[in-house]
Amino acid sequence: MDLDVVTLSRLQFALTAMFHFIFVPLTLGLAFLLAIMESVYVMTGKDIWRRMTLFWGKLFGINFAVGVATGVVMEFQFGMNWSYYSHYVGDIFGAPLAIEGLMAFFMEATFIGVFFFGWNRLSKVAHLIVTWLVAIGANFSALWILIANGWMQNPDGAYFNPHTMRMELESFADVVLNPVAQAKFVHTVSAGYTLGAVFVLGVSAWYVLRGRHLEIARRSMVVAASFGLASSLSVVVLGDESGYLTTEHQKMKIAAMESMWETEPAPANFNMIAIPNQEERRNDFAIEIPWAMGIIGTRSLTTPMEGINDLVALAEHRVQSGLIAYDALQKVRANPADAEAEALFDEHWRDLGYALLLKRYTEDIRNATPEQVAQAAWDTVPQVAPLFWGFRIMVAVGFYLVAFFMVAFYLASKDRITQSPRFLKFALFSIPLPWLAIECGWFVAEFGRQPWIIEGVLPTFYAVSGLQVSDLLISLAIFFTLYSALAIVGVKVMLHAIRQGPEDSTQSTHTNHIAADAALAK
Repeated sequence: MDLDVVTLSRLQFALTAMFHFIFVPLTLGLAFLLAIMESVYVMTGKDIWRRMTLFWGKLFGINFAVGVATGVVMEFQFGMNWSYYSHYVGDIFGAPLAIEGLMAFFMEATFIGVFFFGWNRLSKVAHLIVTWLVAIGANFSALWILIANGWMQNPDGAYFNPHTMRMELESFADVVLNPVAQAKFVHTVSAGYTLGAVFVLGVSAWYVLRGRHLEIARRSMVVAASFGLASSLSVVVLGDESGYLTTEHQKMKIAAMESMWETEPAPANFNMIAIPNQEERRNDFAIEIPWAMGIIGTRSLTTPMEGINDLVALAEHRVQSGLIAYDALQKVRANPADAEAEALFDEHWRDLGYALLLKRYTEDIRNATPEQVAQAAWDTVPQVAPLFWGFRIMVAVGFYLVAFFMVAFYLASKDRITQSPRFLKFALFSIPLPWLAIECGWFVAEFGRQPWIIEGVLPTFYAVSGLQVSDLLISLAIFFTLYSALAIVGVKVMLHAIRQGPEDSTQSTHTNHIAADAALAK
């Protein structure tokens, strides 16, 4: 791997994004679990449910704080490392990010403060409403981020203006209602809910194994088992929907994820295990499940699935079409009144990004050789092996978690969830698995889009800032050091809070009296 500006920019963004995404899904999951627990407290009046909400709320707050600190850096990188990207698509991409900050994040952050400091200043019902608003705000925040990311996967609602040389917003409704964005949102938040449930189950199992806080642990496990079963089933169902939309809008990504080199006649087979050979453009070994991919990917028995080789041939045609758009664009720039050139550009502009892939090989792409056109078409194929195995790790963990929560729900319904040491150990050691699946899913979604930063519109190498390698090495070292420190501090504070555990009823009453006295004194 060459350590050039493009590679280092991608590496830096991948490290910061994937590190930040350690905290986001846990925030999503814990927020709703808090709302459920406090709802039970308000309905029953039992103090133990309030103490549960306070304890898991403390862990939620720690995770939220570290998540905010790691997320701020990501947005700075758009201007620092990806300035041409920001110029090219800022009109569209910036809108959902701005709404996320102004509406969702500020809403979530404000109500988090009220959640922690409003226990003795608000009525039970008012505080419960605040807790639900925290959960809703967290989901709104995820929604707008995923609308922005979904547009990068399926750039609807925008067009390229040859006079301003930028992508411009044509329909904000198309951006918001983008089917890829909506599918990614529901799939991602369901994964966060599953992670939150596994986290609560695992930590509670640790308390039971140590004989501590048994009543709080038992109730927490019952809530997490029910919530987790619904969430894990949702992840599988919504993941299927996301995969179906990928088949429709990102055919090369799905072909690479399945290591499908040749077009599969209907109904397509599913490569359960394969050894992709990218150099020879085939699989050295594969175990197939007949018909499975056709049913999953096309939801029919009559639709074939296009393979990588045929998609490359299609990409070559799009490069040729893009060259027509590029030539027409130069004429429009030279003479803005050239109506014939502008009409030709309007006919072919959607393929302009494919022509820009040639910029890696020649400065004046209108003089590209047939060999360079063919090479640019093959550049549309991402690295197959990492996608193939990353996707399968995600799926395997997903089905494991469905089985895990089925067992948890059964034991909870029989009031035996704290009486099975083997299950408790499984729960404890399963804590890292949702994170593994989530990071694999994020990797597949982003790495599978390469070589595009905006699918079919803007190549990744074309979007970087004019920085030096030394600049990126310095900033990468700074970010790595900063994030390592945040990780160490965050994990230590979280583990300390877990070891300390929830306060008992005596401490709770004493704390309430102090808080009440302070409120009266004011």
